Amino acid sequence: MADAYRPRLLGSTGLRVTALCVGGGPLGSMPEAFGYAVSEDDAIDLVTAVLASPIRVIDTSNGYSDGESERRIGAGIARVGGLPDDFLVVTKVDARDGDYSGARVRESVRESKERLGLDTLPLVHLHDPEFHDYDDLTAPGGAVETLVRLRDDGEIGHIGVAGGDVHVMSRYLDLGVFEAMLVHNRWTIVDRSAGELIERAAASGVGVINAAVYGGGILANPSGGSTQYGYRPASAATLDAIARMSELCSRWDTDLPTAALQLSLRDPRVGFTVVGISKKRRLDGLLEAARVELAQEFWDELDTLVPAPQHWLDAR
Repeated sequence: MADAYRPRLLGSTGLRVTALCVGGGPLGSMPEAFGYAVSEDDAIDLVTAVLASPIRVIDTSNGYSDGESERRIGAGIARVGGLPDDFLVVTKVDARDGDYSGARVRESVRESKERLGLDTLPLVHLHDPEFHDYDDLTAPGGAVETLVRLRDDGEIGHIGVAGGDVHVMSRYLDLGVFEAMLVHNRWTIVDRSAGELIERAAASGVGVINAAVYGGGILANPSGGSTQYGYRPASAATLDAIARMSELCSRWDTDLPTAALQLSLRDPRVGFTVVGISKKRRLDGLLEAARVELAQEFWDELDTLVPAPQHWLDAR
């Protein structure tokens, strides 16, 4: 993709981003999720490498490893002498011990600023709302209203909503207050659950962010033995599609991870694509994969292999 690192606007926010973003989930070390630990030194080294790369966005969250992801990103920023003017750090507010009140949202923002060493948070998401009661989060003085107030008072820049289930995400988009939307695992080579939601968001000027394009890992390593997609058992149809797509990629002299990344990068509706990495050696490969261009004939054939909608995560 020729313009993967050319700055573009994220929806109507006015924020300038690159099409590729490094996801900071693994940086805090989450062996229970990723199967291996990440040392502090390795994480900080990776952050400094990302800051020096063509990528101009990194995504994290207050709750990743109880704040350790943010702390390590902050340490990387400090090591290079401060955040480059053209670099964007995106984070999210999180509940703590079941508390997702307005007061908790304010505390989450304060904690993130302190860990990252930043006075300004240009984009802050309401994180994982599908795991909390909608009426509680949208009540007067609740999480959503508090996030809006923090934006309006200049405490943070822009606000978004980040989650999975597209039916829940649609309800939050209906509120008309969010300027960006992050979806994960639902716009990939084998799952198109978020298609209508992305179309709606993009048409209304909401910045679209696509994450987990590897489906939790199986699309990054299809021969690794995993039978999980999106953190749950994959259907036989999905596993068959992955095998057939891998064969297609071989015929076109590419691989499944590159195709999985490129599906998102080539979509003009997607502002940026989040790819979580934890090893500095993976960065060069990611940068290279982002520059690959595949012919339209490849995509036409790949689309014939997509599993039927009943096999997608949010099928109804």
